[in-house]
Amino acid sequence: MNIPTSEQFPDDPESMPPARRRRARRLLAPLDADERVAYLDEIALRTSPSFDFFLFSLASGAVIGVGLLLDVPALLVLGGVLAPLMAPVVGISLGTVTGTPRLFGRSLLGLLIGSLLAGLAGAAVGMVTVFWAPPQFTQATFHSQLSWSNFLVLAVGACFTAAAMLHDNYNPSLPSVALAYELYLPITIAGFGLTSALPHLWPDGLVVFAMHLAWSALLGALVLAILGFRPLTVFGYTLGGMMALMGVLLLIGLTSAGVVVGGQIALPTAAPTATATATPRPTRTPTPAPPTATFTPTLTSTPTVAPSHTPTVTPTPMYAVVRTADGKGAVLRAQPGGEVLRSYFDGALMLVLPGTATVEGVTWVHVRGPDGVEGWMVERLLATATPAPDWGG
Repeated sequence: MNIPTSEQFPDDPESMPPARRRRARRLLAPLDADERVAYLDEIALRTSPSFDFFLFSLASGAVIGVGLLLDVPALLVLGGVLAPLMAPVVGISLGTVTGTPRLFGRSLLGLLIGSLLAGLAGAAVGMVTVFWAPPQFTQATFHSQLSWSNFLVLAVGACFTAAAMLHDNYNPSLPSVALAYELYLPITIAGFGLTSALPHLWPDGLVVFAMHLAWSALLGALVLAILGFRPLTVFGYTLGGMMALMGVLLLIGLTSAGVVVGGQIALPTAAPTATATATPRPTRTPTPAPPTATFTPTLTSTPTVAPSHTPTVTPTPMYAVVRTADGKGAVLRAQPGGEVLRSYFDGALMLVLPGTATVEGVTWVHVRGPDGVEGWMVERLLATATPAPDWGG
């Protein structure tokens, strides 16, 4: 007599031993295919962008844009706090490490739309500079450049956000603020620079945003791989390899060794260094005397009339350095009180050109920046770097 066999069903996670339940929460494939699919669906649902995500992205970009306009760092931090939970970044990392094209594409599209809204909000605030331009944009210039401090904040936010999204007992909101700050701030700067009088902020902010996005997805994927997530298909390994390769290429750009440095994109402008140039001296060429019929050489000194040289007094170039009381730098304008051309940090070396102007009680000096741009700068924001006290008036 044959004993009928009972059909095997997946174990109920709630009826499993505690150690096995903890392992099921940590690993991508804890038990069987059904539980793996259910587990992935649950995490994918948590990382999907909602309407609130797009709404708070717009609000965050607007607050950050106002902070850039007023040059107030506290408003930039407030914009990061108002940003939504950066769950789509974790979705991109999860789609990368598991090789799920649908999850990867949906999360990436949602994040790009949210970033576009933040950039549009920054562009709307940048239009205000057409009617009113503050004297300097220190925060916008600083955060549109690559720096290790911003990269460290990005790494902490990406790693801890990815880890906290996998556990119900951990709140990912706090590390998500750091991640949103490093993603939404540069894209808002790009939008702000597109419509303001600082067009160089547009490409710089966009490059920094692209680098931060690629590295946040790569770091999140590494955290998920450490926690037990593995690619399920060959596409997963291919996508993960592409992300790793992109991260290495961006690391080359971050370490100032690529085309980004050659084009001076998203990198600070170097101050010029005086280089001594050797002036060649004229050499004397002896003139041979013509031979005589007796073949006796006759040394005849032929006087050479030296051309008269009238010395021309060349004024010593006068240099000044940007030096402000609060250390935030100064801006260069096309005309006294006119359109902003560039912004320079404290210590930037400026060549003083002839000509000064006084507009509404403010004295302006005609200068040339280290990058060759000429314009006008407020005299009290400059300190002379040469002995001559005259401002070239």
